[in-house]
Amino acid sequence: MEEHLQLFSERLKLLRKEKKLTQKQIALFLDKTERHYQDIEAGRINVPSLMLLKLAEYFGVSTDYLLGRTEKKEINR
Repeated sequence: MEEHLQLFSERLKLLRKEKKLTQKQIALFLDKTERHYQDIEAGRINVPSLMLLKLAEYFGVSTDYLLGRTEKKEINR
């Protein structure tokens, strides 16, 4: 499980940087403090399922990708 949390954190950070966004911008999008988002990205906080869905939709990837369950970013519809 810890492996998935680390992979989630790495992928979240990579997606944020690909879009050239700051931690503060994502924190505002999530209605969280910048510190709270930093803790998420550092793997110190597990995100609730609704936040996971919100992040996946925002970045246009599947939740499975964010969670490290697949290498495919695409959403299966």
